[in-house]
Amino acid sequence: MSNSSLAVRTVIFSMLGNVALAAIKFLAGIFGNSFALIADGIESVVDVFASLLVLFGIKYSSRPADENHPYGHGKAEPLITFLVVVFLIISAGTIAWQAYQHIITPHGLPKPFTLVVLAIIILWKEISFQVVLSRSKKLKSSSLKAEAWHHRSDAITSVAAFIGISIAIFAGEGFEKADDFAALFAVAFILFNCYKIFRPALGEVMDENNYEELTARIREISLTVPGVKGTEKCYIRKAGMEYHVDLHALVDGKLTVTEGHDISHQLKDKLCKVIPELGNVLIHIEPV
Repeated sequence: MSNSSLAVRTVIFSMLGNVALAAIKFLAGIFGNSFALIADGIESVVDVFASLLVLFGIKYSSRPADENHPYGHGKAEPLITFLVVVFLIISAGTIAWQAYQHIITPHGLPKPFTLVVLAIIILWKEISFQVVLSRSKKLKSSSLKAEAWHHRSDAITSVAAFIGISIAIFAGEGFEKADDFAALFAVAFILFNCYKIFRPALGEVMDENNYEELTARIREISLTVPGVKGTEKCYIRKAGMEYHVDLHALVDGKLTVTEGHDISHQLKDKLCKVIPELGNVLIHIEPV
């Protein structure tokens, strides 16, 4: 299975889970008199739209290079990640406002059965987080990483709701607002995760060269190619699930232009074979 196909299947897995959980949360929150669960449901609805954006971003970014986009369409992925962050911020603001309205308005205690619903949700969301995060690491996908942290933030907001509802139920009258304060805690955690998602995507758009491990691997592989005496500059840019490399290779200065050209092609072919996630590789030949 190709990387893009695996990424698409991962997003669909997330999206179907969020649709089901959003319905469960809304129903449990309404019939169980818990705004924390309703707030959790709002986040899941936003996550569904965010998943659609991620799905579009992955499909678009996996398009091959063309005349207008010689480096491919990979930069679409971090741009979609920015939109996902905006969706999360909007959902956090909505939850915060609704929680405030509930705090200043008297209401009844949540129903005990909501704790069982939340326990199941927390378990499922943590499993989803681990699955999607492992796929994001395998595919080097920033948008899949954002998708994974949606699941983790959802799990944490559910934990906050669980604690708030438990306090409200077991402490009794006078503690009804614990459920609403739990929703506010969830908002703070969502905003914190927004930054964690946004920062790597910004680095990708700005072409930050912070891939030390991949750089060391490229230099090591280069020395196994006959005729390559060493390497100098090595610049790496990430675009979607691919890395574009500019590498300066050292060869014997007495070689002909044709011989140096042949070595550069051998080096490029070797790098792309050993490291499949490499996209465009530009080799600049320099004499020792």
